[in-house]
Amino acid sequence: MIDLYTWTTPNGYKPVILLEELGLAYQIKPIDIGSGAQKTPEYLRINPNGKIPALRDHDHPNGPVTVFESGAILIYLAEKTGKLLPASEPGRSRVIEWLMFQMGAVGPMLGQLGHFRSAAPEKIPYAIERYQNEQDRIYKVLDGRLAESEYLADEYSIADIATFPWISGAARMGVDIEPYPNLARWEKAIKARPAVTRALAAKIKP
Repeated sequence: MIDLYTWTTPNGYKPVILLEELGLAYQIKPIDIGSGAQKTPEYLRINPNGKIPALRDHDHPNGPVTVFESGAILIYLAEKTGKLLPASEPGRSRVIEWLMFQMGAVGPMLGQLGHFRSAAPEKIPYAIERYQNEQDRIYKVLDGRLAESEYLADEYSIADIATFPWISGAARMGVDIEPYPNLARWEKAIKARPAVTRALAAKIKP
């Protein structure tokens, strides 16, 4: 059995989607980040960075394995099953590079835009404009890639799973992705996958 410590955020949904795609047995351990549950001593022993998600795999032959950071979790699960991450080149590097693009650009930049738009106590036009421009640039990169490939790394992979929750949440941030037709096509196709439907319906909040 796999214990998944997560919450209802884009990063929190990534491993839920992958676990559903892989058909692995897992149970969700909700970590209410609004109440500060991620900062308790008990959880910090699982993830010293005090963030979600984190995972504990009780089925590993070497004993329980704990993994934190969403990208690391996706790689761990893909390698555990031999699925959604090619074992050889050039496919493996193609998946990893788009996964790192999500980790280093898509998530952080869109997260900052969401914060300064909706959560910051003071509206700072410079910050909003800065991250809006970066979001537009990122969407153009993704749309350009998806103009030449059905998925980010040619075939459906953990790179798509990592990126999808951030793009799917765009409407809630007042972002229209229709001007990016290839990105919009990709988002709709992934959202229609049965495993993704199950993941988005998963009971994460108690």
